[in-house]
Amino acid sequence: MAASSVRGVRGLFGPRHAGHSVVTDHLGALSLPVGDDGVVIGDDAEGHPQLVGFHRSTPYDVLLIGGLWTAQVLALRAAGTGARVAVETGRAQEWTTLAQSAGAGLECVTLHDVGRVPPMGATVSSPVVVVRDCGMRPPRGRVVSAPWQSVLTLLPYLSPVAPRLMRTSTLVGVQRVSPQEAQQIGRILGLHRTETEALPTLADGVTLWCAGSERHWVMTTPTDAETGLLGTARRMD
Repeated sequence: MAASSVRGVRGLFGPRHAGHSVVTDHLGALSLPVGDDGVVIGDDAEGHPQLVGFHRSTPYDVLLIGGLWTAQVLALRAAGTGARVAVETGRAQEWTTLAQSAGAGLECVTLHDVGRVPPMGATVSSPVVVVRDCGMRPPRGRVVSAPWQSVLTLLPYLSPVAPRLMRTSTLVGVQRVSPQEAQQIGRILGLHRTETEALPTLADGVTLWCAGSERHWVMTTPTDAETGLLGTARRMD
């Protein structure tokens, strides 16, 4: 799987123990988690956790055509991995509770008016995720993706700027859309007919994540704490 895409979790690092031995014939059965840490975005159809590595040494742009709920879960989980999350939004009232609750009192999620996100000074030890919740026509932002600073743009539906963002984003997530929108998205992303036809029927919390030719259907299920803060999964805001 490409380094820029959604990745499955194959295992967890545990405590250190004395060395173990295994016969040579059994080596092929071993698998190890390789790569950077990531944000768990949900489970695939087989129930395997899927994650996205937002913390990268190269610019990383993610587009989500979907609901506010999913964007907020991703922002909350990104903050949980140690990232500073800057939310650029014209509806701060929808983010205030999350920003106040995240980080156990630490200011790890900050809210900014559209076009007013300051330079964040992202570094390898202090990565940043900028969430752009700027409506159907988000203006070109002053703060863009950079090393250790990823940008997640939320579009509630397909809009005139969506084709450009779909073509320039490394990772694109699509939730339930209308049949007409699905046809246009399918053409731009090169989806199979069955994938395109499935988009208008998706349940709340289900996202088709696309990175190049890779496709992953992911169900985002909230934890008890996330449900208490954000409610249950929903596509409509």
